[in-house]
Amino acid sequence: MSNVLIIESSARQQDSFSRQLTEQFISQWREVHPADLITVRDLAVNPIPHLDANLLGGWMKPEAQRSAAEQSSLQRSNELTDELLAADVLVMAAPMYNFAIPSTLKAWLDHVLRAGVTFKYTETGPQGLLAGKKAYVLTARGGIYAGSAADHQEPYLRQVMAFIGIHDVTFIHAEGMNLGGDFQEKGLNQARAQLSAVA
Repeated sequence: MSNVLIIESSARQQDSFSRQLTEQFISQWREVHPADLITVRDLAVNPIPHLDANLLGGWMKPEAQRSAAEQSSLQRSNELTDELLAADVLVMAAPMYNFAIPSTLKAWLDHVLRAGVTFKYTETGPQGLLAGKKAYVLTARGGIYAGSAADHQEPYLRQVMAFIGIHDVTFIHAEGMNLGGDFQEKGLNQARAQLSAVA
């Protein structure tokens, strides 16, 4: 049995293309892997605070010196990090907002990229500690950006995943969602076809 962690980040609940891809992923994964545990964390429904002084204090101060707010921030970070550590498969659903990822997803990443927990510093540089995990990134984009200089999603997320040791990353892009004509249908169908081979 494997643990699958799904991170939703679309601000929209209805008519969200990235959520449609997530629904397809969950449905087909459960069909092939019925015993697997799937955990969904919805960052739109339950937003995570952005990195602040309380979280930094929770990480860096000895327990006896932490304020109540710092201890609470640390506990939240621990909960999120523990979910990631327990996952064998990570799925990030990420609509493109202003050429990048939603700020809610960035806040989640800021909580789980932790020195000594998900990566460590060595004499030869940083080393990821989450080797062996598989990640899927399901994106939805208003235009067509794959492979262009305007795509700041995929390069950033690949770097972040590699930094913590996750090198097996598959991107599935639903592009052209806001373009006229047949672009939306074509882009969504292409993404669904790619996704159908995942499980």
